[in-house]
Amino acid sequence: MKTAIGRYRWTICSLVFFATTINYLDRAVISLLKSTLTAEMKWDDGDYANIEIAFKVCYAIGLMLAGRFIDRIGTKRGYAWATGLWSISAVLHAFANNVLGFAAARAALGFTEAGNFPAAIKTVAEWFPKKERALATGIFNSGANIGAIVAPLTVPFIAVTFGWRWAFVITGILGFVWLIFWKKHYHQPADHPKLSKAEFDYINSDTEAPIATAEVLPIKKYTWAMLLGYKQTWAFALGKLLTDPIWWFYLFWLPDFLESQYQLKGTAIALPVAAVYTLSAVGSIGGGWLPLYLIKNNWPLFKARKSSMLLYAFLVLPILFAQYLGSVNMWLAVLVIGIAAAAHQAWSANIFTTVSDMFPKHAVGTVTGIGGMFGAIGGIMLSMLVQKNLFVHYRAIGQIETAYYIMFLVCGLAYLSAWLIMHLLVPKVNVIED
Repeated sequence: MKTAIGRYRWTICSLVFFATTINYLDRAVISLLKSTLTAEMKWDDGDYANIEIAFKVCYAIGLMLAGRFIDRIGTKRGYAWATGLWSISAVLHAFANNVLGFAAARAALGFTEAGNFPAAIKTVAEWFPKKERALATGIFNSGANIGAIVAPLTVPFIAVTFGWRWAFVITGILGFVWLIFWKKHYHQPADHPKLSKAEFDYINSDTEAPIATAEVLPIKKYTWAMLLGYKQTWAFALGKLLTDPIWWFYLFWLPDFLESQYQLKGTAIALPVAAVYTLSAVGSIGGGWLPLYLIKNNWPLFKARKSSMLLYAFLVLPILFAQYLGSVNMWLAVLVIGIAAAAHQAWSANIFTTVSDMFPKHAVGTVTGIGGMFGAIGGIMLSMLVQKNLFVHYRAIGQIETAYYIMFLVCGLAYLSAWLIMHLLVPKVNVIED
């Protein structure tokens, strides 16, 4: 008789899902208040881009440090510290009164929010066998989309009803509620009182034969310098460098696109933004499900992962026609942007999982932090070199649609470029083992 495995690992996944939801809700608030704050603070697009850059610079620095920090002090304490500090930073936005104040608050939020993904990926590596990690990552990563859906449905209403400052306070407080549940329910699998032996054995059931080409580190203590010496690290980092900025673009500029192109403001933006991120949530979970399906049908793990990512890269391409389709009907533009955002989240679920595919568990946080830092650097470069100058210039001459056309072109080509670079660096599975 087959022993029931148990499903407590999915309870842990749900905790990470809610943390990621809150993480993205907190960072999305400012984009939905851009019009209100621009009028009250007398901002222009350059000021908004500078505030965004402050977030990204500190996010990049935070990622480099957060992964290492979490690897050293452990997932439970590391995740708790990160969530508590970013919740405080979110609330502090309510006390800002000028561009400098918002830049400082965004900088603090960026630095502290950096802890979420290293902690989340490390949690998945500790609680799931490799074949389930993309699905678990896709599920928790869909929290980014849920946060982005909840934001337009709630933030404009809070701002209109209570004032924009309360939008930051109310969303910021949610992180402290999550901390209560995290403290109560999270322990390491080996120490968890609610985890059955059958499920513990399943979590640790990876039995892949040693790879003949595997690279072996002689010691268990990984430094940044050691990890940067591996092409696996660079494959992940460069993949993030090219594709993370696209998600930043959707998050920070989608409300502005809808306002600039279709004159939607305030609560009118809620439905199309929510539609984009609803599609994204489907893509995140579906993107994690596909490689699991392929693995169950006897595909090698790494082939299933890379083939899925190539498919997702092609699914982004229709965004090239967003401007043309949008001239026919706004909802056609929303649809192709939503498909591209869904493909991004499907891609993200798998690129994150490549870290735990190739590195031992106690290095996962550090490598995730390194890759996340490169993703944030890509976002900074896009903001400084393209968005800041591009949007200011084309809005000044009354041709903002041209700026968005250029950005959609960048979005469409980023993923195929990233896939090709990753494939050239790591054409076959190449596991780093202790």
